[in-house]
Amino acid sequence: MSTKDFVEKDYYKVLGVPKDATEAEIKKAYRKLAREYHPDANKGDAKAEERFKEISEANDILGDPKRRKEYDEARTLFGNGGFRPGPGGAGSTGSFNFDLGDLFGGGQGGGGGAGGFGGGLGDVFGGLFGRGGATRAQPRRGQDIESEVTLSFTEAVEGATVPLRMSSQAPCKACSGTGDQNGTPRVCPTCVGTGQVTRGGGGGFSLTDPCVECRGRGLIAQNPCETCKGSGRARSARTMQVRIPAGVSDGQRIRLRGKGAPGETGGPAGDLYVIVHVDAHPVFGRKGDNLTVTVPVTLPEAALGGEVKVPTLGGPPVTLKLPPGTPNGRTMRARGKGAVRKDGTRGDLLVTVEVTVPRDLNDKARDALESYREATAGEDPRAELFKAAKGA
Repeated sequence: MSTKDFVEKDYYKVLGVPKDATEAEIKKAYRKLAREYHPDANKGDAKAEERFKEISEANDILGDPKRRKEYDEARTLFGNGGFRPGPGGAGSTGSFNFDLGDLFGGGQGGGGGAGGFGGGLGDVFGGLFGRGGATRAQPRRGQDIESEVTLSFTEAVEGATVPLRMSSQAPCKACSGTGDQNGTPRVCPTCVGTGQVTRGGGGGFSLTDPCVECRGRGLIAQNPCETCKGSGRARSARTMQVRIPAGVSDGQRIRLRGKGAPGETGGPAGDLYVIVHVDAHPVFGRKGDNLTVTVPVTLPEAALGGEVKVPTLGGPPVTLKLPPGTPNGRTMRARGKGAVRKDGTRGDLLVTVEVTVPRDLNDKARDALESYREATAGEDPRAELFKAAKGA
């Protein structure tokens, strides 16, 4: 689509909608007309095919809020109906005779924007049109990057800032991202600089795909850059300080918005995904937001009760009170001594009691245990086990 077509064509009339039509009204009108004039429904009808292309072109402009705004502003600037041939012939308005190439810069009129209206109005349309009157290529979002980091157990619980060295595609420094070693790429003739091609799809819809010839860039290098081979993108390495939030777990995938590869033609950067690996701790474990620890206690402490000190991660120990008759494997809770949650609060420390059995006994300890065995000779801790086994 040429610059002249963009300004002169009345796309509202093509779709049969008023200038203040809503997006829903435009979509409805397009679907109705597309079904009516679709090539599949009018095989061999050249006029219907041409009408379908015109409808699709109108929808591409009016169906995109940004392009519709640019289109409305352009037509307002030059009056409703765009350029009209005057006494000077085609391409003139009133008594002023000028070439459209001079108006927008880089056309065949030879002015290139240097004289006539090119110097002033060329700047006005700088945001609408690219070199040679073609529509500027659409902004392209940068690629997402994935990286990995290994944290200590404490870093994962408390959070940490770590350096990450990443390699990604970025604008080539040798050619300033143009892909051309002289910095003068030409507009892609296939997509006319948009980086996209539109084709008719089934059911009256049109499909837009990246242009294969220019790989979606809208530009083709005339003298390909030796560094990037004309792509305008080259591998770039950088080191970034990344903040890993507190409370991450092993294998978690963190998304950092806008920290990926830079975009093209003003497009946003991609995202960075960091996969976290957490080293094991020799004492503590993890269960969700809670930390776990196993604490050995003596037989007298478990039987008679008492107070035991329990270590915490990075803090002073806490004292837990064992009730008399505490069984082996019982779990107690130290509140607020666990991992950091998303809201800043902490989980709990789950303390599991492990009753230790002494391997070496002195004579006094052995005599004491023998006395204990004689005193409890009538008790059978396995009686209920056998009773339940028979009942089953």
